[in-house]
Parts: sequence; C-alpha cells; structure tokens
Amino acid sequence: MIAVVAMGQQLVILTRGIDLSVGSNLALATVIGGLAYQQVDSSIVVIVAMLLAGAVVGAINGAVFVYGRLPHPFIITVATLSICRGLALSLAPGHTTMRGMPDAIAVIGGGTTLGVPNSFFVVTIFAFLFLILTKSMVFGRWIYAVGGSPNAARSMGIPVKGVLLATYIICGFCAGVGAVLLAGRTAAASPIYGNLLELDTIAAVIIGGASFLGGRGHLGHALIGAVLIGVIRNALNLLGVDVFFQMIAIGLVIVIAVEADVLRNHLEARARVLQTARIQ
Repeated sequence: MIAVVAMGQQLVILTRGIDLSVGSNLALATVIGGLAYQQVDSSIVVIVAMLLAGAVVGAINGAVFVYGRLPHPFIITVATLSICRGLALSLAPGHTTMRGMPDAIAVIGGGTTLGVPNSFFVVTIFAFLFLILTKSMVFGRWIYAVGGSPNAARSMGIPVKGVLLATYIICGFCAGVGAVLLAGRTAAASPIYGNLLELDTIAAVIIGGASFLGGRGHLGHALIGAVLIGVIRNALNLLGVDVFFQMIAIGLVIVIAVEADVLRNHLEARARVLQTARIQ
C-alpha cells in the first residue's frame, strides 16, 4: 500500500508539490467502497467506486491549487486531509469499521499466487506503468521540466497547469488503489484507515533520494524508500519498540533525509561554482 501511494506522491514531489491528503483520501475511498458493497455485491463496482473516489479528491486538490492560484499545494491538501477524514467518519455507519468486501478484492489485497502476495504483483504492474510514463512518454519529460523550472517550462510551451492537475489526479488515483489493497487485506472499510500515511509516503520518497526542490528523482526512489520504511517498522516491532516511539523514529528519519537533501544541493551548487571558475 505504501509503495503504490508513494509512487503517486513521487510525481507530485517531482513538480515541487506535496499531497498531505493521501491518508484521509484512502480512508474515504474505502468507506465509499464499503457503502457501494452494501448496495451491490460486485467487485467491479466496488473497485471502480474506490478508484473514482481517490481520483476525484486528487482532481479537487489539483484544480484548487492550479486554478485557485494558491501559493503552495500544502494549503489545499491539508484542508482536504481534514475534509476527507470528516466525510469518511460521517458516511461510515456508526462512524466505525464496516466488515466485508467482495471476494475478488480480498484476493487482490490479501491473496497469494505461488506463495507471492498478490499485492506484490499490483505494485510491480504500477511500477512498470510509472516507469513507462516517466522514461518513455512526453508527459513524463514535462513533469521533470515543470519541477525543474515552471517558468522555463511555460516559456517552452509546456502546459504547466495541465501537468500539475494531472499529477494530483494520478496521486489521488494511487490512493484509491491503496484503498483497494488495504480493504482487500483486511476485508473491511474504515474511516480510520490511512492514519499518517501521508508521512510514510513522503518519507519513502525523500528517504529514497528524491528532492523536495523538484525536477530530480526517479521511480526507484519511491520503491526503495517504501521498502526502507517497511524494514524500519518491522525492525522496531521485532525489537519491541513502543508504537509511539516508532512515530518519533520515522519523524527523525524524515528530518535526516531532508537535511541530507539540503546538504547535497548545497554541495552540488558549490561544485558547479568551482567548475565554472575553472573554465573561466
């Protein structure tokens, strides 16, 4: 789940943005899927409901940020973080977990094939699609260009607003995919799902080596970071570390990763200055 959502977060961070609503978005998507399941016992309907819910929230984030001319996506995504969580709690019957999911979703999220979790295949498929998007398609080049310098990208004729809107829609869609995986693994929908998922996905991207300054990073960063987050959490669990201290540890890891990124950018800037001086 973290890996899939982190790939969407990676695209947003590549454009110098951030999506703090992915956790609440995921929770709302599971609740909408659970409500759809209560009406229609159809795996396709429930999956589509979750994916659409995630994509719609992403579209709202992108549209308000781009066309509302907000100074930073932090503003709208922290707002939708609260709105989506509130909607999830208000829509869930009894404001609590709804048990039951179609069999196909349970197979996708919690089943195995030849001893390998099916969720691994989902991550692999999405990694392949994102690899094609970022490395082989013009749109992927546009994402890097917008993240590198929005003004330069605009002067080159790149539709900056469209690129930004699309990245947030994709990020929201990935939250919907994460909702399908989590709902399948737990065979339930809950308004409390996805708590602090935004921190895990941001940490995964930054720990993996991507830059908050945008325009630099690749798919492997998000996947490596997601694996590292999983390893850290499992290690802390095996060591019997209290869950509250685990939150502190993840926060410290984020700080260290961001500081490492700042130091790297500083050293690279110094190296460019020295190289220019030698040429002159």
